[in-house]
Amino acid sequence: MVATVLAGTLSPLQSTVNGALGKEIDDGNGAAVISFGSGLVLMAVLVFARPTTRRQALALPRLIRGGQIGWWNYLAGLCGGAVVLSEGIAVGALGVAVFQIALICGMVISGVVCDRFGVTSEIKQPVSAPRLLGAVLAVGATTLAISPALHVPGAVVMAVLPFAAGLLAGWQPAGNAAVARSSGSVLVSIGFNFLVGFTVLLIGYLIRLGTGSGHFALPDTWWMYTGGALGLLSIAFMALLVRGLGLLLLGLSSVAGQLLGSLILGAISPSLGEEIHLATIGGTVLALVAAGIAMIPSRGPRGTNVAEQCGTSDAEQS
Repeated sequence: MVATVLAGTLSPLQSTVNGALGKEIDDGNGAAVISFGSGLVLMAVLVFARPTTRRQALALPRLIRGGQIGWWNYLAGLCGGAVVLSEGIAVGALGVAVFQIALICGMVISGVVCDRFGVTSEIKQPVSAPRLLGAVLAVGATTLAISPALHVPGAVVMAVLPFAAGLLAGWQPAGNAAVARSSGSVLVSIGFNFLVGFTVLLIGYLIRLGTGSGHFALPDTWWMYTGGALGLLSIAFMALLVRGLGLLLLGLSSVAGQLLGSLILGAISPSLGEEIHLATIGGTVLALVAAGIAMIPSRGPRGTNVAEQCGTSDAEQS
């Protein structure tokens, strides 16, 4: 659990890097392209270094043409792109702690809704009273966290970005799982995720450059290029740790790491100009409680734990 809490801090660390990058080059879209691009390069090296995964990756165009990978599975890459884009735009204004609270609370609600409709598994989980309470608390946690900045113009809009990205992220496990099943490789699935997200972000960035609403710049600081690597490390650690911890404890420990890590990073990263308010700490605690309640699996008709039947839960999304 301690290892998972520490691994959870990689997410706010990535947000801090991408937020600083967006502030440095004054373009959140450009920051997202750099971050996703660095992750795509690393994934390409990992995938094409092995003959098996190389063959599986090269077979993707044939699978797509044959309809074995539906268009809706592209949403996985788009969701990841939305998270990274919101980091580049909103972290500098909100601070990493408030950003992570809004993101996680969006994921909590998304997890409840997606499980209700069976998006992330073959078995639907009803919206029980505890899970509904978790969703309501998530909205309350986000509102509490941004309350000190409500007087600042655009603060609410900025908070909506990570919250909406969290809502979209509920679809990501389903898309990644579908690509992994079709290709036969989780690595290929993650690489496909990065490719789709990078392509969409790059197209949007090129359009903005062409219309004069964006500008091209590269940071001089080396660590601002590490956003993609941090994202990959987070995925790898969670995949390893889930075997010895289980999905529920993994999710709770990961969320705890994300929230506690974001508070610590926000307090020691003056470059982002963040001030930790009492409301931010309260929002952090409330978000953790909301995640814990929403991760409680619903029970089947005979008292069978549905999450155990399908091998997944909201913890996987968090």
